[in-house]
Amino acid sequence: MVKSSTFFLDIVKIVIIALIIIIPIRFFVVQPFFVRGASMEPTYSQGDYLLVDEISYRFSEPDRGDVIIFRAPTGESQFFIKRVIGLPGETVRVAGGEVLIINDAFTDGFVLGEEYIGNSITGNLETTLNENEYFMLGDNRGASFDSRAWGPLEHDLIIGKVFLRAWPFGDFGLIDTPQYETGR
Repeated sequence: MVKSSTFFLDIVKIVIIALIIIIPIRFFVVQPFFVRGASMEPTYSQGDYLLVDEISYRFSEPDRGDVIIFRAPTGESQFFIKRVIGLPGETVRVAGGEVLIINDAFTDGFVLGEEYIGNSITGNLETTLNENEYFMLGDNRGASFDSRAWGPLEHDLIIGKVFLRAWPFGDFGLIDTPQYETGR
């Protein structure tokens, strides 16, 4: 009888230690995310299971091209997934099927080369981002509810950066951020 109660106590200790380790990781370090909708196709599809790094942006700022998860800026209780296109202090101009970024380094602007998505953008808009604001776009420009509709994203709504695709298993792996010819 003593052996079974010792075994039971050992199991309880293991479970408690596991919870002490797992719960903080889940709530403060890494968060799972299921893709819903087509706004990030062809990069991510409906049902993809992603892991989100919640720590990096506490010590650094998002870079152009990062795919991030954030709270809906429209006040809804849902999360969005989009790509960072414009950074604080920049002017983003959408016109003629292209995205033009104007910043201190490129006062005439540069066209954002986005060969990884293979489609052009519609719309005609220009916005200058304030400190702690980002311009977000979905990779599927024709089916994305993004900064063109709700404006700049404030930094405090950001949950974290997508760093791993866990499902579908055939696409399992770390996420690469595209490198642009100019700009940060």
